[in-house]
Amino acid sequence: MSQVIDLKESRLLVAAKRGFRNWSPYFKEEFGLTTRLSQISLKTLSFLAQGRDKCTFYLYDLIMNLKGLGSGFEFEELSPQKKMSVIDQYLFLLDRIRFECMKRMKWLESYPGGDFTLVELIVNFDKLAPRLQAEIPELSADYPGYKEYSKMNTFDKEVFVRKLIPQVLEEIQGATTL
Repeated sequence: MSQVIDLKESRLLVAAKRGFRNWSPYFKEEFGLTTRLSQISLKTLSFLAQGRDKCTFYLYDLIMNLKGLGSGFEFEELSPQKKMSVIDQYLFLLDRIRFECMKRMKWLESYPGGDFTLVELIVNFDKLAPRLQAEIPELSADYPGYKEYSKMNTFDKEVFVRKLIPQVLEEIQGATTL
């Protein structure tokens, strides 16, 4: 009996393998279609959260491969419009990575997008990003300053959480380095 093959899923699997091909040897972890940020080691998250140097390449490479734009090495060859699209997705992922770091530090209870895989966040970016970017991460009730945070309006809550980014970057970088 013949088997029905879902071409869309097969293409996505191939794109994910291509997108993660540089990740596994560098980070010494397995990544794939179903990888969520919560499954990635703190060491790898720490590296990606810094948002500079090689980190940018690994995220660009994943985004570009999943979107059929080539490899991260070809970023500079993209049209300005496609570059902006990759950068928007990169910044979106960078936020999720940093929020995951805050969650691991027990600063956040949850954050928007934490239940999606990396592949889903990228492939469905146009649909997911507007909704997820409008939501605010949920600060942990045990975090110092929670009482003040709980009385803030939505805009101020977002500012409060974003002001934690330099501190979390410093703390996780001290915890581990690649």
